[in-house]
Amino acid sequence: MSHRPGTVLVTGGAGYIGSLVVASALREGYRVRVIDNLAFGGEAILPWLSHPHFHFVHGDIRSESDLQRALAGADSVVHLAAMVGDPACRKDPQQAAEINKDGAELLCKQAIEAGVHRFVFASTCSNYGKMTDQNDYVDETSPLAPVSLYAELKVSFERHLLSLGLPEFEPIILRFATAYGLSPRPRFDLTVNEFTRELALNRRLEVFGGQFWRPYAHVADLAAACILSLEAEPHLVAYQAYNVGDSTENYQKQMIVRMILEELPEARNLVTSVRRDEDPRDYRVRFEKFSRALGFRITRRVIDGIREIVLAIRTCVISNPDDPRYRNC
Repeated sequence: MSHRPGTVLVTGGAGYIGSLVVASALREGYRVRVIDNLAFGGEAILPWLSHPHFHFVHGDIRSESDLQRALAGADSVVHLAAMVGDPACRKDPQQAAEINKDGAELLCKQAIEAGVHRFVFASTCSNYGKMTDQNDYVDETSPLAPVSLYAELKVSFERHLLSLGLPEFEPIILRFATAYGLSPRPRFDLTVNEFTRELALNRRLEVFGGQFWRPYAHVADLAAACILSLEAEPHLVAYQAYNVGDSTENYQKQMIVRMILEELPEARNLVTSVRRDEDPRDYRVRFEKFSRALGFRITRRVIDGIREIVLAIRTCVISNPDDPRYRNC
């Protein structure tokens, strides 16, 4: 029988990925509790405030008392709350360490004390840093070589989880590909979303280091991976790390631009490429382990994300995509 928790705590549940995890979990019949400090607002969870299986804790994962309230009665945790991305962590490294390392370790400690069994941690493929062989791929057996504070903190907490070895505790590490696409809390500081926004608004786009590789995954598929990880058999989950994405969705920035221009050919003269031969991050990733073990399949590709963003901007569904609340930094 698969693991099916009664109550799941989603940290950062009002965020870009978290808001979709909440919606999916409620649809699947979970009782959902969210802890979020609402740094980017709470509009994304407005539809669920009066839902009988939803409970919101306005709090911070660095606070023991907030965590005690949030964890009471929880069976599982999906840990998404973090200072996300290289620019945000670089801007305030002390706060990044307090949230992404100290806060995560406090959450883990109190989750164990509260009797939580399943613990899903949202990590990142940025942990791989830079490929040593430009013609190869990295996978879960490859060495972690973080080249940013953001990735260093993710790697640190991964190692903390894997060192625990507690038989009744089932941590799973999900190394997410670079996210794109729309969610109830939109973001336009991500490569696909930002590039599409600029060209949809007929603005000039400078592309730096267009030859470097990254894997990409739609935000809805990343949220689905979290739900799948809650429901999987314990032996497939406990103390495992999985890359989350699809091996066919590795792209260079210049390839992303070409896809956008297929949708917006009138913007062709707005793109300028600036070659850079050095980039600290350059990696193509294999994702078969997660699909083989848990049956994960993506439902959308980068071109689908491009089209939905163009539609949202051109129809004014998102009337001001430059709003600072749509950025993490």
